[in-house]
Amino acid sequence: MSGPIFLLAHSLKRMRTLVLSMGALLCAFQILMVVVAGSIQRSGAFQQLSALLPPFAREMMGPSIAMFMSFAGIVCLGYFHVAVMGSLVGLSVAIATVPASEVETGFIDLILSRPLARHWIITRSIVAGILAIAVVLGLMMLGTWMGLAMLAPKGAAWPSADLILSLAMNLGLLMLCWSGVALAIASAARRRSVAGASVAVLALASFLLDYVGRLWRPAESAAWLSPFRYYSPMDLVIGGRLPLKNVAVLGGIAMAGFLAAQLLFSRRDISH
Repeated sequence: MSGPIFLLAHSLKRMRTLVLSMGALLCAFQILMVVVAGSIQRSGAFQQLSALLPPFAREMMGPSIAMFMSFAGIVCLGYFHVAVMGSLVGLSVAIATVPASEVETGFIDLILSRPLARHWIITRSIVAGILAIAVVLGLMMLGTWMGLAMLAPKGAAWPSADLILSLAMNLGLLMLCWSGVALAIASAARRRSVAGASVAVLALASFLLDYVGRLWRPAESAAWLSPFRYYSPMDLVIGGRLPLKNVAVLGGIAMAGFLAAQLLFSRRDISH
């Protein structure tokens, strides 16, 4: 087995339990959401909740509230719930900061004692991160379709395949974006804890900036700096398409992070 493939296989073996566990958990969560949505649908509670909502609340929340108070809206909840989003971003960060861990433990010396170019260390992390994103979101979508096929009540309006794919793609791009940021920071860090904490603080600050920008007009002028500004699941839920601008920005941040990581790691001193 060649050096780069062996290194990738070693990384995948180390992270497989975490990735598969999270994927299985989200798969089960999506099946549960179908059960919950079906229960609400059969009880007629969607119509009751919609009728109880005051007109001013409808106007303030816009058309997204009507879509959310539906069978399809509840089924799609996992793709934009803050807890799920935060956990998946955290998974991307954990995988991307592996190079800092290898420097910290001295394992990088063993890796580079083989005839292996430095850029493979970062390339390995990029490929591992992309595979992890694909597996987790693939299992999540599998849970959605399994739940709908087996447990959806008759007559319920399913979310379209395009909607599910768009939501998963938008979430995957957000994960890839933060993977690039984390990898760039980890490529220059000596401790994984420092790299992870730095990305966590940056992600929280970005999330809060976007949140405040959506509520307070004066902050809106700076909110474009947050990657979360380009994560817009509710626009997709109400029938919109994934904007090319969002794809370009999140993908561009990821690519910039990956390129910065290659440059920084190729020039850094890894000796202890």
